[in-house]
Amino acid sequence: MMNKTKLRSEFTPGTTRWAVRRAQWLAMGLSESDFHKPKIAVVNSSSKLSVCYQHLDAVSVVVQDAIRAAGAVPFEIRTVAPSDFVTSAGKQGRYLMPTRDLLVNDIEVQVEGAELDGMVLLASCDKTTPAQLMAAGRLDVPSIVVTCGFQLGSECGGAHVDIEEVYKSVGAYKAKKITLATLTDMTCHAIKGPGVCAGLATANSMHCMAEALGMALTGNAPIRAGSDELMAYAARAGAAIVGLVERDIRPRQIMTAAAFRNAVRTAVAIGASVNVMRHLLAAAIEAECDIDVIAAFEEAAQHVGQITRVRPNGPDRIEDFAAAGGCAGAMKQLAPVLDTSVLTVTGDTLAENLARQPAPDEAVIAPLAEPFRAEPGLIIVRGNLAPDGAVVKLSAVPAHVRRFVGPAAVFEDENDAIAAIEQSRIARGSVVVLRMLGPKGGPGTVFAASFMAALVGAGLGDAVAVVTDGELSGLNSGITIGQVMPEAAEGGPLAAVQDGDTVVIDLNRFTIDLELSAQVLKDRIAALPPLPPTTEKGWLAMYRQLVQPLSRGAVLGERGARRSPETE
Repeated sequence: MMNKTKLRSEFTPGTTRWAVRRAQWLAMGLSESDFHKPKIAVVNSSSKLSVCYQHLDAVSVVVQDAIRAAGAVPFEIRTVAPSDFVTSAGKQGRYLMPTRDLLVNDIEVQVEGAELDGMVLLASCDKTTPAQLMAAGRLDVPSIVVTCGFQLGSECGGAHVDIEEVYKSVGAYKAKKITLATLTDMTCHAIKGPGVCAGLATANSMHCMAEALGMALTGNAPIRAGSDELMAYAARAGAAIVGLVERDIRPRQIMTAAAFRNAVRTAVAIGASVNVMRHLLAAAIEAECDIDVIAAFEEAAQHVGQITRVRPNGPDRIEDFAAAGGCAGAMKQLAPVLDTSVLTVTGDTLAENLARQPAPDEAVIAPLAEPFRAEPGLIIVRGNLAPDGAVVKLSAVPAHVRRFVGPAAVFEDENDAIAAIEQSRIARGSVVVLRMLGPKGGPGTVFAASFMAALVGAGLGDAVAVVTDGELSGLNSGITIGQVMPEAAEGGPLAAVQDGDTVVIDLNRFTIDLELSAQVLKDRIAALPPLPPTTEKGWLAMYRQLVQPLSRGAVLGERGARRSPETE
């Protein structure tokens, strides 16, 4: 193989770093010729803590073999492996969002410290894909994301059950609608095989976003974990990364403003998780891409309706979406409103990639002109309660609810709010405000999704609205307004809400307001006490010091987009 690009991993003979690394790698079995080949990191978040990751070692082997066959040298590196349904057990899930950014830095330390030439990133649970996209944008070395697939459910009691059903049924158990034996039986059947949660939750949504950005091979998302199809994509990615290194095609040539707009429109059209906004925003910031992601979501809502109905948005399962054409099929339908001239990791444009894809099954992926629902799947709402915006997964809100007015019931601890459901203290028609749960307030963003699941399980999902600055699950359904910006801990208006205040949510107008005069609201905000010091130690305390506002993607440290659109 002839290298057309000087490899940064090939050090000058006779230097200290050449000598010590040569000694290390010869002892590991590298040959003389290997020192002149591209050195590729295979970023593997394999973990025995979670089913999301249990298959990644096998995927990694396939990628490494393909890299060797293409004439390069693979180096597997391991990272932290956050799992939303395992890592969330401690401190009400406060470790989840901070672990995204820990993973970004984990990759930087190993890839930049070793000055490797490229990366293949094995994506799985919710935080790994955004973290890997963020790392690719930050390091700007040739990179490919391999989305490693979803798990399957099975049958229980004559009905299909998966992790979404288990999640919702916890609330049904607490409301005494099902027995503990029934819930226990469901847990025995909900997950059959490795991979991320079934449904269009955050993991599968972000897998689709990696492909929509052009950072994963076309057709890779969604895909069944452990399948022969996944292994074939892994082998293709191993070969493709060597080509990207040889051609010096880097993430910032791919993760352009146009690519982010494509991803946003895809997210809105398929009804992706509410969490994709913060993650795409963070990836854009790390890539120093000059785009207002929040504004892009607002703009996209004017152009696209909902073209899929994948759970929790409707009856179709994630495997139905995959079989119908997946993300590529959706983008093929959306092509008239996408910039298909953008470059992708295939080395070709999006237009060229989509031309090779079969027509999607329109029973599952509707045409752009005939969407399943004319309204967008994701929207941004604003108002005096969320001046910087908040996110609503409109596709998961009951269709008959587009305006909701009710008295506020304020909680600053999710456990207290769940207890209020169990004690029947949350009235139908109320607006539950869960605050001080954001990145700074947590610190670390409390995983408020459990409350929403409990609410739905108790039969209140279409009768009670929830407004929060905490983190939600992509599996959540109901009248949920998430990622309220600014968060309460930053002195946002959410911190000024009092029990009984009237909250007006109008999803037709994309607004959320507190029925207070501007002066009264201003006075309340001015009277708020300063944020008290956190009692947390270790990583969460450091995170609070470093984390930026939600409107900046909750990235760490003050960084901003500095590339101009002309540099795309």
